[in-house]
Amino acid sequence: MNKELRNIASKNNTSLLEYILKKVDDAEQKTGIKRTLFAACPNSISVIRASLNAAKRNNAPIKFAATLNQVDLDRGYTGMNQEEFVKIIRQEARKINFTGSVIVAVDHGGPWLKDIQKKEKWSYDKAIGWVKKSFEASVDAGFDMIHVDPTVDINLKEGETISIDIVAERTVDLIVHTEEYRKSKNINKIAYEVGTEEVHGGLADMQVFNRFFVLLKQGLKAKGLEDVWPCFVVGKVGTDLHTTLFDSKVAKQLTEVSKKYGSVIKGHYSDNVENPEDYPLSGMGAANVGPEFTENEYDGLMELAEIETELYDNNKIAKISEIKDVLWQAVIDSNRWQKWLGSDENPNDFYANTPERQLWLIKTGCRYIWENSEVLVARKSLYDNIESWGINAEAILLSHIERSMDKYFNKFNLVNFNDELI
Repeated sequence: MNKELRNIASKNNTSLLEYILKKVDDAEQKTGIKRTLFAACPNSISVIRASLNAAKRNNAPIKFAATLNQVDLDRGYTGMNQEEFVKIIRQEARKINFTGSVIVAVDHGGPWLKDIQKKEKWSYDKAIGWVKKSFEASVDAGFDMIHVDPTVDINLKEGETISIDIVAERTVDLIVHTEEYRKSKNINKIAYEVGTEEVHGGLADMQVFNRFFVLLKQGLKAKGLEDVWPCFVVGKVGTDLHTTLFDSKVAKQLTEVSKKYGSVIKGHYSDNVENPEDYPLSGMGAANVGPEFTENEYDGLMELAEIETELYDNNKIAKISEIKDVLWQAVIDSNRWQKWLGSDENPNDFYANTPERQLWLIKTGCRYIWENSEVLVARKSLYDNIESWGINAEAILLSHIERSMDKYFNKFNLVNFNDELI
């Protein structure tokens, strides 16, 4: 199906994602059922496998939204560059004979959104140059969509907000560069997502929201790209790193405005959202979920650790993996947990935080260290210990992630939607 859909989209001179969104609209006209596409942030190979398993079980399309911290020219913290990432998705899909629709996308592509650029205080020219090369690699690898997100500027003073005019100008620059490269390589059309990084504000102010659309349209027209328009615009809809209530009222307002311009709203940080059923009801086009699945993966490993301990206590294995201690030490040593601290928290002493806060920092920080050698060794030892007694360790682990994913497929009305696509 995935190959057939891509051929159909190409014959219709559109991108795969825009074709699927049109099918969502067509189905709504026939049935009255609204749908929201579900995007998983692929922060580990386990999340990739779980996503494909869940998509196959629910007979639904799945979208992967990979940040440049995760997948990039330097292989990010997942250990994959763009080409390898696409190949691994294909490889894992073949293993389970999943032929449904798979959408591959860049998430948060912009200067200083890659941690090393901010940490080393790269110049704008160096940072934007890297992003452009990353986009080229994504186009070459066969990505379907790129989120253009030039909304962070490390040169601003504390308390300053980047001008929406500058955001629009830089957005146009990145789209123009990507389109020129795509056309030079004679590659099929791709889709675009635009909008501000919700952690830093989001497009919630209606005046700013409208101005961004106007500037973007003018900028693309001036470059001769009237036929290029983002299908997704990121909107601040109540959810962020520490809030889980989706604001359907704001979402409906943003949806109405974006509809006039031919776009739909995309939600980010939809992790553990309390009211996922309100996404399609509010007209949301798609939603990203990521850190929640790292938490699920951690919980799955802790369940396996309990099984391992029971086996050890009953003299059924000789040595335990100590997976929990290894994970905690790896996260702490990485210092990546400091990224998520508030201004009133101590970045020099992890254990100065409350036990509850420590656990949160570990759970969200595990995605950065899954590929560390000591973690891989401990994980293999854990799996070997458990599987030596006929227990399928990976199935137990993946069930934790898939259970969360099933929730989104159901609440977003995507179950059996693959049948509507052809």
